[in-house]
Amino acid sequence: MTSQKSAHQIYTELTEKYRVYQETVSSLMVIKTTKSDEIQQIFQKIKANLIETKILTPDRIYTLISSAFTFNNRYFRSYWTIFKMIYEEFHIKPQNHIDPVLHYFFYKEYGLLLNDHDKKYFEKYEIDKYSLNVHEQNTIYRAIMFDDQESFIIFTEQNDFKINQHLQSDFFPKSSTGISLLELCCYYGSVKCFKILISKFNPKISANCLRVSFLGGNPDIMHECMKFQKPDIKCMRSAIISHNIDFITFLKNEYEIDIDLEYCATYGNIQALLVNIDITKEIGEAFLYLPYFSLTYLVEYFISAGVDINIKDSHGRCALHISTLNDNQEISELLILNGVTVNSKDKSGRTPLHYAAIKNYNKTAECMILHGANINAQCDGGSTALHYCANCNSKETAELLILHGAEINSKNNKGDIPLHIATHKNNRVFAQLLILHGANINAQSQDEVTPLHIAAYHNSKETAELLILHGANLNAKDSKGHTPLHIAAHHNNKETAALLILHGANINAQSQDEVTPLHIAALHNSKETAELLILHGVEINAQSQDEVTPLHLAAYHNNKETAEILILHGANVNAKDSKGHTPLHSASSHNSKETTELLILHGAEINAQSQDEVTPLHIAAHYNSKETAELLILHGANVNAKDSKGHTPLHIAAHHNSKETTELLILHGALIT
Repeated sequence: MTSQKSAHQIYTELTEKYRVYQETVSSLMVIKTTKSDEIQQIFQKIKANLIETKILTPDRIYTLISSAFTFNNRYFRSYWTIFKMIYEEFHIKPQNHIDPVLHYFFYKEYGLLLNDHDKKYFEKYEIDKYSLNVHEQNTIYRAIMFDDQESFIIFTEQNDFKINQHLQSDFFPKSSTGISLLELCCYYGSVKCFKILISKFNPKISANCLRVSFLGGNPDIMHECMKFQKPDIKCMRSAIISHNIDFITFLKNEYEIDIDLEYCATYGNIQALLVNIDITKEIGEAFLYLPYFSLTYLVEYFISAGVDINIKDSHGRCALHISTLNDNQEISELLILNGVTVNSKDKSGRTPLHYAAIKNYNKTAECMILHGANINAQCDGGSTALHYCANCNSKETAELLILHGAEINSKNNKGDIPLHIATHKNNRVFAQLLILHGANINAQSQDEVTPLHIAAYHNSKETAELLILHGANLNAKDSKGHTPLHIAAHHNNKETAALLILHGANINAQSQDEVTPLHIAALHNSKETAELLILHGVEINAQSQDEVTPLHLAAYHNNKETAEILILHGANVNAKDSKGHTPLHSASSHNSKETTELLILHGAEINAQSQDEVTPLHIAAHYNSKETAELLILHGANVNAKDSKGHTPLHIAAHHNSKETTELLILHGALIT
C-alpha cells in the first residue's frame, strides 16, 4: 500500500471519479430491459460516455457484449440490438474474436464472415433453429425463462417429462454437461419454477445451482442453495459478472472468498476492483488489470501512488502484457516510459511483443519495438513473435517485424521456422510473405519435416502449389524417409498427391524401411490415392525392407476396398515377404474375413506355406481368428497341415488357448494327437 494515500482514500476518490464510467458499463453488462426506448438510452450512454470520449473503441464494446450475453441471455435480443446500433453508427467491423453465436447473427444480418473458424458452428445453429428469442415458444425452457408457473406445471405433468434432462446451448456459458432444469431456474432467478421442482421432484441442488444463482440474483433461490452448498470462487466470479456489489461484499466478508481481479477487469467491474483495494489495503495486484478499463489517468494515478510497475500475476504477466492484450498504445507507452520491463516474460516465456503478434496489434507492437522490444525474443517453446504471427495469421504485425529485422528462419524447439507454421495453417498469403522475404523453402524441423510435408499432411493444395512454384524439393525425406507423397498417401489427400505427381514427385520413392507411397496408401486404406498412384504407373508389387507388398498391408488391416483395387491392377495375391508369408497369411492374422474372401476369390493359395511351413490356417489358429479359419476350411484348407516343427493348426490353437478356433478345427476333422 502507498504511504502517500490510504487505500480508503484511493477507493473513495476513484469511485466518485469513475461513477459515470461504472454506471455506463454496468448498464451494458447487465441489461434488464427489452424496451426499445430504454435500449436506445443505453446505446446513447455508451456512445457519449465511452466511445466519443475515446475511452473504449467500438471493437472493445463488441467484446464486452460478447462476454456478457451468455450470463444474461434472457436479454440477448437487447444485446444484439445494441451490437447492431454500434456497427451501423460507426461502421467498424469487429476485429477481435467474438462469440460464435454473435458472429452467426452478424453473418445472417450483414453477410460478412469475420473468420473461418466459426463456420463449423453455423450449420449446428441452423439445425437447432437459433433465434434472438433464445428458447423456442411452447418449450419448458421458455417457461422457466419467464417463470411461467402455469405452463411449467403442464410440462412437468406430461408423460415424457424427464427431471434429469440437460440443455446444451451456446447461449449459455460453456459446459460439457449442459444445464439442468433446476440450474436453469437458478440462472434466470425463476423462483416459482424452482419451488415446483424442489417440492415435486426433490432434485439435487448442485454446486452449479448456487454458482448460477448469483447470476439470476433471486435471494430466495440463493438462500435455499446455500443450505446445501458452500459458496466458492466461482460464486464470486458470478457475482462480479452480475455487477452486484452487495453479493461481492457478502461473499468476501462472510466467506472470505477473494475478489477475482482479472474477472473484474474482463467484465468491466471497476467498482468491485476498487472495493477490493478498500478491503485488502493492497493496490499492487489491482494495478495489473487496470489496462482492461482503458483509463489512462487511472494507470497514472496508481503509478504516482508508488505501485511496483513490474509486479506480475500468477501467470507471470506484467501490466504491459495486459495492456498489449487490450491494444492500448497510450497506456503501453505510459508504462514503458515509467520503467516497465519491455521484454518482461510470462511463465511461458512470452514477452508483450508475443501478445501483440497473437492479436495482430501492429500499432502496439510498433510502440514496443521503438522502445527496445527484442524482436527475436523466444518463448519457452523457442517461438519468436514471427512464429506467433504465422500461427494467428497476423500479417500486418508480421510485416512490421520483418521490416525491423525479425529473423525469418528462426527455429523453435521443434525446429519449425515460421513458414512451417504458416503452411500448417494453409495460409498461402502469409506463406508468400515469408517466402518473398527469404524464408527457406526446404527448411527441416527436428523430424526433418519440410513445409511441403506439412502441406501434404493437411491437403493444403494452394500452399503446396506456392511452395512448389518457389522450388520446394518434391522428394525431400523426413526422419523416417517419407516424402511429401508418402504423407499425402497416408491421409488420402488425393488433391495434393495429384499436384505432387504432376510436378514430378517420385511415385516409387522408398522410406527408410523401403516403403513406397502405395504401401502407405494400402496400410491406411487410402483408396482414392492408391488409384491415383496406380494410374501414374506405380510399382504395384513393390517390396519393403521385409519384402512386404502393398497387398500384404491391405490384407493385414482388412482394407478390402484398397486390396481389391490392387488385385484388379495386377497385385500378386501369392507374393511372399521375407518370412514367406502371403497376403492370405496377413489377412488370417487379423481375422480379416472380407479381405480373406477377396484373396481366395482371386486365386490365393489356401495352403501356402511360409519358410517355417506355416499355412494361413496355422496363423488363424494362433490368433483365434475363428471366422477366417472357418472360411479357409470351407475353401479346402488342410486342417492337419504340419509346420516345420510338426505342429498342426490344432496344436497352435490349443497352445494359444484359442478356444473357439480349437472347437472349429475338431468339428472339421482335426486329429487330436
